[in-house]
Amino acid sequence: MLTDDVLTSAPRARVHDAGARRRPSVRWGDRVAGVVMAAPAVIVFIAMFIIPMILAFVLSLTDWNGYSLRFDFIGFENYQFAFRNPRTIDAAIFTGIVAVVGTVLCNGLGLALAALISGAGRANTVLRTIFFYPYIISALIIGFLWSALLSPHGAVNGLLGGIGIGPVPFLTDPTFAKATVIMTIVWAHFGFNMILYIAGIKSVPTEFYEAATVDGASKWQQFRSVTVPMIAPVVTVNLVLTLVGLLKVYDVVLALTDGGPAASTQTIVYQILKDSFAQSKLGLGAAQSVVLLLITAAIGLAVTFARRGAERKVTD
Repeated sequence: MLTDDVLTSAPRARVHDAGARRRPSVRWGDRVAGVVMAAPAVIVFIAMFIIPMILAFVLSLTDWNGYSLRFDFIGFENYQFAFRNPRTIDAAIFTGIVAVVGTVLCNGLGLALAALISGAGRANTVLRTIFFYPYIISALIIGFLWSALLSPHGAVNGLLGGIGIGPVPFLTDPTFAKATVIMTIVWAHFGFNMILYIAGIKSVPTEFYEAATVDGASKWQQFRSVTVPMIAPVVTVNLVLTLVGLLKVYDVVLALTDGGPAASTQTIVYQILKDSFAQSKLGLGAAQSVVLLLITAAIGLAVTFARRGAERKVTD
């Protein structure tokens, strides 16, 4: 006779075998569903990034002027010219200065303000709105606004003249103009960094601050030893986004100084657009764009990996 255990185990075995037979098809169905759901994003990525990047590289090997249907393949002559052109080198140097100085100032100012106004309260809410507001304004509008304020006959020099101070060459002296461009860019962008830092600070568990307070830590010590280590990932995101964004800046320059005086405030993207359209050298502009893309990607990855190492040291 069959025991009760044998009778009950037989149906279980059949169910187990049926489930085992269905598993490959279930896994295959999950894979198909995953591919179908990811397909739109992959198609958009290929259409909007991969294909244009390939076309830009092909175009960089030609002397196309942007209008004629005829062009010749000239190899890497556009790249050679770009690296030998003093205007491009000067624009690249100024772009590097803008990116480095702007990243430091945007993140330093954003983090400091986030630490001061991250608490609850109507005043802090109003201040966060005020500081973030410039970021949502068009960069062209910001450039025109500050150009009107800082021009030789603008409002700022008018006020300075009223107290006996001569006109300051904010936009007419190369050194002043460079500083003005950087300060305007920082004014327009630091609000975004501040909001991200506020979000990071609010995500820190209050128990850590309570424990630090019990240990007798001051507000500065809590900020340095608790807040900054806990928001290390936010710092990484802010640094990468700001640095990559400032490497591509041109709209503020276009509206504020138009690259002057004496081409002292031209950035690399401004130079690319000028070569591509004003001088009808689409091939040269494409070559400069490819180089900028590679440099931006390399810098972004380098900063990300460096910050990941710093994050691991903090967590360890």
